[in-house]
Amino acid sequence: MKETNMMKPEIPLSILALFFVLAISWTAPVQAKEIPKTKILMLTESKGFTHGSVRRNDGKLATAEVAMIQLGQKTGLFDVDCTQNSAADFTKENLEKYDIVMFYTTGELPIAPEDRDYFINDWLKQKGHGFIGFHSAADTYRTNDPKKNEEFRWYWDMCGGTFNGHPWGAGTTVTMTVHDPEHPVMQPFGKVFVHQDEIYQYVNWQPEKVRVLMSLDMANCKPSKPYHVPVAWVKSWGDGKVYFNNLGHRDETWTNAAFLKSVENAVKWMRGGLEGSTEPNPEVSAAEEEKAKAAAKE
Repeated sequence: MKETNMMKPEIPLSILALFFVLAISWTAPVQAKEIPKTKILMLTESKGFTHGSVRRNDGKLATAEVAMIQLGQKTGLFDVDCTQNSAADFTKENLEKYDIVMFYTTGELPIAPEDRDYFINDWLKQKGHGFIGFHSAADTYRTNDPKKNEEFRWYWDMCGGTFNGHPWGAGTTVTMTVHDPEHPVMQPFGKVFVHQDEIYQYVNWQPEKVRVLMSLDMANCKPSKPYHVPVAWVKSWGDGKVYFNNLGHRDETWTNAAFLKSVENAVKWMRGGLEGSTEPNPEVSAAEEEKAKAAAKE
């Protein structure tokens, strides 16, 4: 084969230098923005009823714990340490290692007063820190004693509400309205989400302090109750953030793509990677209350 001398255009050194500078400027910001993985402490301790999703059998991690560990590994976004011993692990010294805590708990937890005070008055108020409560996190520090309830105010005031029964059992398929579908923790659910799970109703609910994101659509739920039943909400706590989601009773919820994406987005949102409001919207709760009353009469 005859060789041919292909002509190659000569590139001035000044242009090459410019390319080199631009390459550095384009890659440097990406490297500068790299941060360590988010560290999450997941507490699944049950001092009341023990849900199947957090029950450890034969020394193996529970369904909810495995789901969160695997989600962190799949996304590369976070690492999760799981514990069922709050007395030993929910301490000031240990909390300082984490960015977010997740609760799937019940009952009065044996958290020392000094560790509780650090968590609620310091740690959670720090920018980039957050609390994610699943399902029975709202059945934690619950009591029918008014005096004891006031003692537990630190928790339910932060969490957003307290369990007060579940007329919609684990086998019930419910229809939920998403009030803020553009919020990152709600985007995966769309405008309407239909799902089978156990749904709580609440006391200690303070709509003036939370941004309710998802509620039962009483017109399409059985039983239909004449009052608002929130399912998910967010709020600010100092510079920190809180996200509560009622879902999670059933094992199947922990493999639901929308639910898992919501948790992923919640982590990004709490760490400052996504924008989403925590401005309270009590008008939504008021409107849902009226809709529920009308639906229950039909």
